[in-house]
This record gives sequence, C-alpha cells and structure tokens, in this order.
Amino acid sequence: MKTPANLRILVVEDDLRMAELLHKGLWERGHSTVTATTAEQGQQLVDTEKFDAIVLDIGLPDRSGITIAQHLRARPNRPAIVMLTALNQEDNVVCGLDAGADDYLTKPFSFPELVARIGSAARRARMAAANDFCFGPFRLDTEKRCLVCNRTEVHITRSEYLLLCALARDRGEVVSRRQLMKAIWSTTIVSHGALDTLVNTLREKLHAKQPGLISTARGIGYLLVEEADL
Repeated sequence: MKTPANLRILVVEDDLRMAELLHKGLWERGHSTVTATTAEQGQQLVDTEKFDAIVLDIGLPDRSGITIAQHLRARPNRPAIVMLTALNQEDNVVCGLDAGADDYLTKPFSFPELVARIGSAARRARMAAANDFCFGPFRLDTEKRCLVCNRTEVHITRSEYLLLCALARDRGEVVSRRQLMKAIWSTTIVSHGALDTLVNTLREKLHAKQPGLISTARGIGYLLVEEADL
C-alpha cells in the first residue's frame, strides 16, 4: 500500500506558474506528478492513467473543474480530490464537495497545508475502499461508494454517503456535529442548519425501508442505531 510520501498526483491548474510550483513542490516531497491546464486534458488523463490524488482547480478556462469530480464520482477506487478555488462562499464549497471532491483549499493557500490535505484525503479514500458497512436492510458499498438495499441501489448524494460512512464507523455511538461536518465537508464552517437538512433528507430516503436508523442526540450530534435498538 502506498503511503502519503509517494503518491501519484494529477495537478489540473491553468495558471502555468502555479502548476509548475505545485509540480516542483510535490516532486521535492517524493510525489510523482502529472499536470494538465484544462478540464478536457484532466479528464483524458484520469480516463487513461491511474492516480492516487488530484489537485483540482475549479476555475479552468474550458469548463469548471467540478465536472472532473462529477465524472469520477461513481468510479470505484477513484483518486482522492482536493479542490483549489478562489471562491470561499459556502454554497460553492458544498457544491464542489457534493460533486465528488474530498477536500478544498481557498487561494492563496499554504503549501504545507495542501500537502497535508492531499495525504489526509488519500488515506481516507483508501480506508473507505477497505470496508463495507451493513445496517438494517442496507449495505454501504465503499468500493462503488453507493448505498444498496436488497440488491437495489438507493440514490444518495456524495455528502449523504460521507454522512453515512461517518455514522456507520461508530455505529451505536453518538457522533458530534463537529465530527460530522469535518467528515462530510472537511471543515466546520458549514452551518449546523446545513447538517440538519442533510440528515433529514437522508432519513427520508432510509425511512421507507427501515424507520429510525438515524437517531438524534439533542445538542450533541447523531448516531446510527444498533439493530437491537430498532
């Protein structure tokens, strides 16, 4: 298994100076890097080569970098994705993460922080691929990153998938709001209302097959209940 010290990383960045700096900095830290300057080039590379992680600029000249994340979203064993954006509005961040990104940084950023975020996202991606979770009639397929009920896929968004993963890893235990926001959006700046809305939407999708799977610990967080408690 690769460690964060020797990852193969695709950098999709249209600013040539920035792309070169990222390439040089990552190479100096032991990573192998390939660069692309458009979304089209980036998508061709992810379709033909294997990467552990992608550093993905949103503001590309031909189309939004988010389209690459969307393209990879349902792919099994896909690379971890860290977005770079000049935008810091919550809606844009959530949109990018829902599209399939694992983390984000707002320009200008600290290069050591970027390296740390890439390593963390790559580790999470490997951990997610290593375990499936079963609860009630559901199975969370971490290879395909989807939710299955009686062999039929239940449509959930990426944020809902990450929420379920966070709850399933500590099934029967309360997971705090802060932990959930960090697991879903890699930040705690997202409002509590956004988390509550996400939980309620996911509950509606699960309720038809198994009511009561997600319980509220008022003022603390949420938990995925044990089957004996249903």
